[in-house]
Amino acid sequence: MTVSYHDIVRASGLLEGIVAKTPLVKSLTLSNICHADVYLKLENQQYTASFKERGAFVKLASLTPEEREKGVIAVSAGNHAQGVAYNAKRLGIPATIVMPKNTPYTKVHHTRSHGAEVVLTGNVFAESLEAAGRIQQERGLTFVHPFDDPHIIAGQGTVGLEILDENKDIDTVVVPIGGGGLASGVVTAIKSRRPDIEVIGVETKLYPSMFEGIHGKEFTGGGVTIAEGIAVKQPGGLTLGICKEKLDDVVLVEESSIERSIQMMIEIEKSVVEGAGAAPLAALLDHPDRFKGKKVCLIISGGNIDTRLLAQVLMRGMAREGRLVRVRIEIPDVPGALSTISALIGEEDANIIEVYHQRHFYDVPAKQTDVDMVLEVRDTQHGQQVIDRLIKEGFGGRLLGNTSLD
Repeated sequence: MTVSYHDIVRASGLLEGIVAKTPLVKSLTLSNICHADVYLKLENQQYTASFKERGAFVKLASLTPEEREKGVIAVSAGNHAQGVAYNAKRLGIPATIVMPKNTPYTKVHHTRSHGAEVVLTGNVFAESLEAAGRIQQERGLTFVHPFDDPHIIAGQGTVGLEILDENKDIDTVVVPIGGGGLASGVVTAIKSRRPDIEVIGVETKLYPSMFEGIHGKEFTGGGVTIAEGIAVKQPGGLTLGICKEKLDDVVLVEESSIERSIQMMIEIEKSVVEGAGAAPLAALLDHPDRFKGKKVCLIISGGNIDTRLLAQVLMRGMAREGRLVRVRIEIPDVPGALSTISALIGEEDANIIEVYHQRHFYDVPAKQTDVDMVLEVRDTQHGQQVIDRLIKEGFGGRLLGNTSLD
């Protein structure tokens, strides 16, 4: 099996008016930071906030009438689930989605809202996949693979066609890689028309499956990653073959860089991205010399990030940049002392975020107490300014070192 440029062109025709032709925009600020011309292909603006809609529709449209009547089954805890469920509903095809039992409720809810039957089973993906195989056999359903399928790859490849049509000057495209469906389609589309354009894949160091596959190494992926959308232990056989032949390079990025990229996309571009969608920007942060001076298109593959996780990433980013600091203040254990230091902190234009008032577990005199605070400040210098003011007014205090987040 293989996927040709003509397969992707046909898929593009099928998707006309079905999926959004997402914007390709230049970021002046990111260009200045990365010392390159940075363009963003915003697939997080699809209806289900992911490129997965493309391949799912093309695959479902290829089914015979008999297959459509019986229905389809997929295994996913994220974007593939929503892409299949949404398009199956549009085409009138019954869909069953098997998801691990620990899948966040919001993802389960969104998948069900598209009319799919959701089966929650298995503690890990492999167990869910095994259960899906049993259900498929029992009901005679068609399995919709998340990446290792020529129809899926052709659909994802339409992202590459749009990049070529929208900007003729780009010389490098950076694409996130999980199982390799998006990368396989994009590199096939781009290299067929513009072999001079570099196509570079990016993976998190915790899951370097395509990098290992291309270089003939043992698959070692594992661990908890913020980029769960590309946390694939082993690529597909079809996708590995295409990427090994056509990709110019695969680079690996740190988890901390993905976090920073999510924060930068929010603060600079006002755009919500998930970990996998932020990985291409992380590639520019971790490998600046590799991309310096180039005209780079980053494929922002999706924006489905848990809101609690997003809040945590943003707060960790503030701590990393010194805009959140921890301080320990020594005060006498008398009425009004806490009120006094709160007023002094306010006078120094700092904002109190959290307070931990500790009398019993620190080694302090009985008539003294330590107060740990988290303050919002302009930077660490401003934080030290607050401490200096407290010391001047007769209180002991110091900045506590932030645990390294890099």
